[in-house]
Amino acid sequence: MYSLRPYQQEAVDAVYRFLREKDTNPCVVIPTAGGKSLCLAQVAKDAVTKWNGRVLILAHVKELVEQNAAKLRAICPELKVGVYSAGLDSRDTKESVVVAGIQSVYNKMDLFEPFDLIMVDEVHMVPPDGEGRYRTFLNAAKEKNPHVRLIGWTATPFRTQGGLICKPENLFNEICYEIGVKDLIDQGYISKITSKSGRAKPDLSNLHIRAGEFVADEVEEAMGNDQVVRTACQEIVYRTQDRKTCLVFCTSVAHCKKVAKLISEYSGEECAIVTGDTPDFERAETIARLRGEKIETDLFGSCAKPLKYCCNVAVMTTGTDIPGIDTVALLRPTNSPGLLIQMIGRGFRLSPQTGKTECLVLDYGKNIERFGPIDMIDIREPKKATEDAPLVKECPKCQTLVRLPVMLCPECGFEFPRKEKEQREHEDRASNCGVISGEVTVDEYEVQHTDWQVWEKRGAAPDAPKTVRVTYYVDMIHTFSEWLCPEHHGYARSKFERWWREHAHPDCWHPNTAEDVCEHFFAGMVRPVRKITVRRTAGQRYPEIVGYELGDFGEDRENNPFVADDDVDYDDIPF
Repeated sequence: MYSLRPYQQEAVDAVYRFLREKDTNPCVVIPTAGGKSLCLAQVAKDAVTKWNGRVLILAHVKELVEQNAAKLRAICPELKVGVYSAGLDSRDTKESVVVAGIQSVYNKMDLFEPFDLIMVDEVHMVPPDGEGRYRTFLNAAKEKNPHVRLIGWTATPFRTQGGLICKPENLFNEICYEIGVKDLIDQGYISKITSKSGRAKPDLSNLHIRAGEFVADEVEEAMGNDQVVRTACQEIVYRTQDRKTCLVFCTSVAHCKKVAKLISEYSGEECAIVTGDTPDFERAETIARLRGEKIETDLFGSCAKPLKYCCNVAVMTTGTDIPGIDTVALLRPTNSPGLLIQMIGRGFRLSPQTGKTECLVLDYGKNIERFGPIDMIDIREPKKATEDAPLVKECPKCQTLVRLPVMLCPECGFEFPRKEKEQREHEDRASNCGVISGEVTVDEYEVQHTDWQVWEKRGAAPDAPKTVRVTYYVDMIHTFSEWLCPEHHGYARSKFERWWREHAHPDCWHPNTAEDVCEHFFAGMVRPVRKITVRRTAGQRYPEIVGYELGDFGEDRENNPFVADDDVDYDDIPF
């Protein structure tokens, strides 16, 4: 017996509410490893047991047909589940729930009794021209039952080929429920995702876009460079020394073989290869070994060793269930946000068996730089070739990827030069950003000098409350600022009072003006700050000073020739 998680029940309820209130076709978006199959199974079960209906579940490949049928039987053993797929040599038509391949049934509705509900799984894999077969079948199904309804299920609202799934003119018209990657991570339902950029820096400046994706030959040339491949493979092996399972995405069969060979040489371990040409039995065996399952290799009970490394080409993006994957290496660039999410999504699953709760993403194709953190991707339409400006930049010190407005690296504290935009055009290093927004880092800095000044917000009314800007110089260039609010009320004033109790001489009263605060500092009545602790949250504009190491009253406060930091947009300070 299974029970739905709160968000899964919300998704099911949203589907029913949509079907009651609207006549169009809804789509449900639940990230990989979020338990979409449970929701789909619940809707199918309700349709049969509560409303005495018949259900058809469609998929675009036989592997998904087989998986969906198996999961449905396991989740809802009370349902009669049939399979219609030429590739699986099964042609069931009478069961209350039928799982079918669209290629096998799109022109064969005459073989089936009327359906009340049709659900399409992994709709992000359906290209616009592929919707024709679904429309053909749906039109035929409506002839037998004018009230039949259609629901789509996916992990991403983008097609892997580019473009949004839901539009008024598309097969699916509106998202009725969506939960994000970060929400599921925060709730502990899927694995945390971290990222590190690699030392391999392919030159992707000359890539062109055709039909929404980078031109394959150009990608192959850029990523197949010997130095790039060797450096990347060495780093993949180095970074996975203490990890269990690594899945590598390559650009072509030749590239895949080249990468697998080098990973094997550097690691001393087998690296499997899975491509579109890999026989089904071999692919199934490889996946089983990646899961750590025992696979007998002869009549004497000998078993193949579990696999740690596997390279693939455009195969293991959808329907691949390997919870133990704790490293995903992207040795290919893509212009498809949907495909990027699907590739990284292979590492979303938690694995109690291996103890995995976190997955490392190594992005050698500048994909995160192209689209930003995967939980913040918001693509309205496919990018054109002229709209390829990066959304993030790389820290040259620790190779962390940060969003463009960020001037201080959240990992190491590096401050980006002023004219970063112009310099980036000539940068030959890749970037590596927090792949999930909200990641928190904490660093400590020694303070070389502190500057205090009364601060009045630009354009403020003459009688508006003033603040005190305290600037901490940690070297000749880098600064951190905070604002004290003695003239404000409520939370801002109470926060100032707490700060003042910690920093000021106990004989000092709490001043009520910004000028008084500065006078107390210059009179030596405020402890100097020796060190500050700075917390940064990926996706937030400014770092936050959360701790201090204080000196003694009256310590030397010489003014040093430090340079002020003008990169902060002071109009954005909420005072």
